[in-house]
Parts: sequence; C-alpha cells; structure tokens
Amino acid sequence: MSRSAPLNLKNFVPHLLAILIAGAGCLGVAFWAKERIEAKTATDIGLVLAQNGHDWAEVTTNGLQVALIGTAPNEATRFAALSAAGRIVDASRILDQMNVKATAALSAPAFSIEILKNDDGMSLIGLVPTESDPDTILERARRIAGTARITDLLESADYAPPIGWERALTFGLNALETLPRSKISISPNRVAITAAAPDRDAKRRIERALNRDAPTGIALALNITAPRPVISPFTLRFLIDADGGRFDACSADTETARDTILAAAIAAGLSGDTNCQLGLGTPSSQWAEAAAASIAALDAIGDGTVTLSNADIAIVASEGTSQDVFDRVIGELEGQLPDVFSLTAIRTESEGQDTNDESQPEFVATRSPEGLVQLRGRIGDDLTQTAVQNFAAAHFGSGNVYPATRTDASLPSGWPTRVLTALESLALLNNGATIVTPETIEISGVSGRVDVRSEITRILTSKLPEGTDFALDVSYSEALDPLAALPTPEECVEQINAAVARKKITFAPSSTDIEDDAMETIDAISELLRDCQTVKIEIGGHTDSQGREIMNQQLSQARADAVLNAIMSRRVLTSNLSAQGYGETKPIADNGSDAGREANRRIEFRLVLPEAATEDAYAQDASEETTE
Repeated sequence: MSRSAPLNLKNFVPHLLAILIAGAGCLGVAFWAKERIEAKTATDIGLVLAQNGHDWAEVTTNGLQVALIGTAPNEATRFAALSAAGRIVDASRILDQMNVKATAALSAPAFSIEILKNDDGMSLIGLVPTESDPDTILERARRIAGTARITDLLESADYAPPIGWERALTFGLNALETLPRSKISISPNRVAITAAAPDRDAKRRIERALNRDAPTGIALALNITAPRPVISPFTLRFLIDADGGRFDACSADTETARDTILAAAIAAGLSGDTNCQLGLGTPSSQWAEAAAASIAALDAIGDGTVTLSNADIAIVASEGTSQDVFDRVIGELEGQLPDVFSLTAIRTESEGQDTNDESQPEFVATRSPEGLVQLRGRIGDDLTQTAVQNFAAAHFGSGNVYPATRTDASLPSGWPTRVLTALESLALLNNGATIVTPETIEISGVSGRVDVRSEITRILTSKLPEGTDFALDVSYSEALDPLAALPTPEECVEQINAAVARKKITFAPSSTDIEDDAMETIDAISELLRDCQTVKIEIGGHTDSQGREIMNQQLSQARADAVLNAIMSRRVLTSNLSAQGYGETKPIADNGSDAGREANRRIEFRLVLPEAATEDAYAQDASEETTE
C-alpha cells in the first residue's frame, strides 16, 4: 500500500501569495475601470442635458444604470431630459427619478353669451359652463322665439360657473322675453342690453322694469332707443319774466338743432336742465335758426313770451315794453326769419280794467286730487253749455263733473273754443285748475306726466288763434307717475301678502275648490299683479301631515294650480307666476295640535330669487302665508 508524498509548504505559500496579489490587482483595475466608465457616462449625459437647458437635472450612475434626479418645470421638459439622456446611453439603462412641479389649476375661461333677437329669428353665440347646461338655455330660447329660426353657436367648458354667472344668465333670459328686437350680452358680473322700443312711453317702462329687476351685484348697461315721435304741431314756447328764462315747450328735429336752440335760450337767461324733445314734423330745415333768432329777439325786448307753432311765430311783449325797442327788434327779426315763417308781434298795453269787476267774463274749472271736477263761470248759450258739460264728462267721467255755469250771450267771439281747449288741457293734470278770461288762459296744477308742460302748450297753440296769451304753472310729480310708482319686487310680494292677511284664501275640505269668501282676496291679488308682471313669484301650496305623503303633495300642487288658474281667469298675465306643491315637507307649526295643522295648511306667495333660495330664505318668507 503506497502513501502520498507529504505537502511541501515551502513551495506552496509563494504560489498562493502570487495568486492573491494578481487577483487583488485585477479587482482594483476593475473597480478603477468601472468608476472611470461611470464618471465618463455621467459627464457626457450632464453635458448633453446642460446644452439642452436641463441644468436642473442631476445625473448619478451605478454600474450600467443611470439615474436622472431633479424637479422638471413641467411634463414636457421632463420628457425632453429623458430623450436627451437616451442619446448617450441605451434608454433601458436610464432610471427616471425626476419630479414635475405642481401645475397651478387652470383658470376658467371668460364665459359670456351674446343673444341677438329680431323678427327673423334668434342667435346665441358664446361660451358657457357645462354646469349651466347649454341644452336648457337653448330650450328656453326656443320657447321665447316660438316658430322663429334659432342659430346655435354656443360652446361649453367644464369649469365651475363664476360668481354672479347664474344670476346674470337668468336676468338676461328674462329680459329677452319682453324685448322683441334686442341684443343682450351676458357676462358673470354685467348684462348689456340694446333694444328698440315702439315709443317713448314703452322706452321708459322697459328701462324702469329692467333697472328694478336687475340682480344685486350685476352691472346693467342699457341702450333702449325709441323712434322719434311725430310732433304736431311742432311747438316751442319760451318765456322771460322776473324769475328768468324757461321753456314751456321745446322741440327740435336734430341734435344740432337742439343745441342751437338751447344755446340761444341760455344766452337769454335759461338756467337748470331742460328737455328739448327730438321729433319729426318740423315745418322747415331752418327751424333751429328761426327759433334761436326769435328767442334772441325776446331777450332784446325783455319780459314776454315767444311761441312757435309749426311756421307761425308769435311774440307777446309784456306791459311796459318800450315801443321804440319793440319796433326795432321786431323789424330786425322779420328780416332774419326764413321765408316760410310768419311773425305776429303784440305789445301788451294796460287798459286800466279792474280784474275783480263782476262784468269781466270768466270761466273756471277745478279738478281735485280725487278726480272731482267743478265747472263755474259763464258759457255762451244753452247749446254751448250742453257741449261743454258733455266734453267734460267724456274727459273726466260723468259722475265726476259738477256743473255750476250760467249762460251769457255777451261773451266775446271764440269763447267756447277757449273753454273747451282749457278743459282738454286740464285733463292732463291729476289735479289743478284753469281760468279763462278774454285776455288770457291760466292753467295750474300737478301731473304724473313728465312732458305735461309741452303737451299742454301744444294743445293751446294748435287750437287757439295765433298770439293768444296763456300762462302755465304746472309741475311733474313722480309720486303721480304710473311708471315711476311701480312697486319693487319685494313690495309686490309684501302687498300681495297684506291682501292675504286681510282675508285668507280658503278651500273646501279635502278639495281644490276655492271657497267663495276667498274670491275677494283673489280679486285683490289680481289687481296688484297687474303692476308686477315682470316679478317672478311662486305660489306655494302646503298641507299638514295627516294622510299619505304622496296624496298631500298632490293636493298641495292642485291647490297652488287652482290659485294660479283663478288669477289667470281675471285676465292677468301669468308668465311670471309659477305654482309649486310642497305637501307636508315644510311645516311652520306643530302638526300635533289642531292649531298647528291649521297653520300648516296654507298658500304662500314668495319672491323667486335669481338663484335658488336657501332654506334660511325660505324660512324667513314662510311667515307670509294664508291658511286653509
């Protein structure tokens, strides 16, 4: 049996050391090579990133893997940095450890709608929030347009409606219903309306209603135009007395003509604001020149009046005017006037007559604030007396006229015409008086018409002989103006509920039939609603909790509808009214007692706000009620 040769340690150790040294050298070279490669890769990628503007990115390497670290300003920049690094090393070796800055929420676009409406159709152009539901807007526009063509150019964006948008949109669409030819521009905080009204009264009525109904916080820009009226006769009356100069009536055919007339009046002593009406019907394109020359002539004479009625000009100089001055000024004026105009000039002379003399004929008519008219004084004969009484009855109502006149065959020529013209003028006043004498006609009082002085002047100048002297002391009262006196939306609801409080609306038990006793209240509400036809009002029906909930809701809806139908049957426009049944869901008292159930069975009139009413607003309005 053989045995192995013993290990020669003396020869083995040197060889082992050599192997270990060689292995360590190779390992060191490998680490050195790795670091060189990683450093070069990081340097190359860093240079490329810097050259492309990505100096925000940091490069780290770990063997074959390359990590990009940093915060990119946006997603596109992050992707560009990855692409730049991918040109140096394979994209599979790149670790994306970059972040992207938080992007600020995109601001909502500028929402707006422009609606054009005319006889041919309607077009809607603009951008609206998706939440506003463009289909709903179009459906309402179709209801307004009827059979007319609708052009839909609306777009939507999925953003929350800005503050004020819904109120402005609701108000603009409501206004669209009342304006046949209009342009309405709606933005979150502003509504601009351009429209044409058939006449001046309609223009005032539209402007008052829109200003009254405009939501709080919404700027309203109005441009309501009306065709110029035909003024017949085309009238101007200017007078100068101890108080200065003023117009009883002023008409002009153009803005330039109006400015020319007002400039002449200001030079003659006119002070304060004056409305010179623009209209059609001027007898000459030189109306302004004739009017300005006539006013200047009166200023040169002194106190008196100048009246232009179509092409007839009458100057009445006051008592005491120098004859020389009068003759000179009138002569100069005759030379200045265009050929179409004729001039009559009168210088008042004192006759020393006692105006309190019983022989002085006089006719007096007075109208009280209640509308009662009393006629006193002298009338020519029985036929004329009958004619005057019939004329007064036609203008004031036969039951409002109290005649106390007497006949006088010695009255001057034209007396009936003077009396009837004075009565026609008095009819424009809410209360006042007229005094007719052979020398003059005096009219005084108060009216709810803004243009009352001009209208009375036109009546007198068109129906009395040229040069007839008259004096006006009439004024406008806003309190008497039927347009200015229209109630606010809040006042509408308050007045309706006051009528309800006086006599409640009641129904037959478990029925929708309004009881006869409640019809008086329906009549009162209907009359009030005639002045509130642009105010959105809800008729709410409520019940107690007895019975099934669904049956109570149906009963409350039917009762609200019954009130709406009763109002409609009285020939009141009800497009601004809505009926809503709430059943037992909104009690105002305890349903555990008879009194509480009685209180909960009610009809309520509530103002519909531009935006949905809150529960708090509902609770506040709930006190305005009627019980069954």
